[in-house]
Amino acid sequence: MKVAVIGCGTIANAAHIPSYMKNPEAEIKYFCDIIPERAQAAVEKYGCGTAVVDYHEVLADPEVEAVSVCTPNNVHSVIAIDALRAGKNVLCEKPAARVYSEALEMQKAQHETGKVLNIGVVNRFNDSVNRIKEYIDQGKLGTIHHVYVSFRAHRSIPGLGGAFTTKAIAGGGALIDWGVHYLDIVMYCCGDPKVKTVSGETFSKLGKDMENYAYTDMWAGPPKYDGTYDVDDSVTALVRTEGPTITVNGAWAQNIGEAEQYIDFMGDKAGIRLHYGSDFTVYTTENGALVSYTPKFTMRDHFQNEIDAFVDCVKTGKKLPSHIDTVIVTAEMMQAIYDSAEQHREIVLE
Repeated sequence: MKVAVIGCGTIANAAHIPSYMKNPEAEIKYFCDIIPERAQAAVEKYGCGTAVVDYHEVLADPEVEAVSVCTPNNVHSVIAIDALRAGKNVLCEKPAARVYSEALEMQKAQHETGKVLNIGVVNRFNDSVNRIKEYIDQGKLGTIHHVYVSFRAHRSIPGLGGAFTTKAIAGGGALIDWGVHYLDIVMYCCGDPKVKTVSGETFSKLGKDMENYAYTDMWAGPPKYDGTYDVDDSVTALVRTEGPTITVNGAWAQNIGEAEQYIDFMGDKAGIRLHYGSDFTVYTTENGALVSYTPKFTMRDHFQNEIDAFVDCVKTGKKLPSHIDTVIVTAEMMQAIYDSAEQHREIVLE
């Protein structure tokens, strides 16, 4: 199956391209990037494909069956919709779009074309996450009444002044960049319950004075002090669903020198703490005693799992858990948190 990678930056090189290269059913025909040197570098590095600048050239090739959209958030919806209407199947990196309305337009285009549109919520293909979902589905935790989400880091704003910190490009900061993964894990494990009310606040504090922002490293590139910083570097929220209540405590940057990145699923029979990107611990009782244990298993690469599933679903028509119809609820939830923060009131979702 001939595929194209549109956007040849960090996530493409770290995940999408290597995973396609390892899939015997896929062949990368194009590397596309608005920076010609970056596309050409991918051709040379991976020894295949053609470098192009304009993604329309990719969409005009009838041999291309599928594309990965690995661009900044502001063009996710534009490229994905164009690709769907050109008859291509799409795997679009998270978040689906900058704002919920753009995600709805993507969903509409998918319904109209019937082509595949999956969103890169890669944790739905994570072995720890899927084991937790099995525990919950089997009733081992009982009724899940509360989930606590923590994605907090000590002064870790990416690419200060660049695309990540420019709302017009990214749509938001810590919530839309990191929070999307955590919230999606909760929804997936808990059966995608309908969201009822959302109350949240976002803060843009630590990065506002960019030249005086102290940090240890900045993985998305060096600071651009003549750039823009108008996104959230921390967020707190309370989400009520038809299932559990979700408490959110997230920060790209906090003045606490501890990384606290985990999700607590609290049931009336047992609880689970997922150590994000790693294993999990179960807390319960047996024979009147308190018991905890950490299951041991081989963790496969979840990006490889995701790409393999995407290639397979294009060939078979199977609908994946990452389909736009499923994950759009996360886009709606994040939009409600941002709306609540802007209006300083609770948002009720019908």
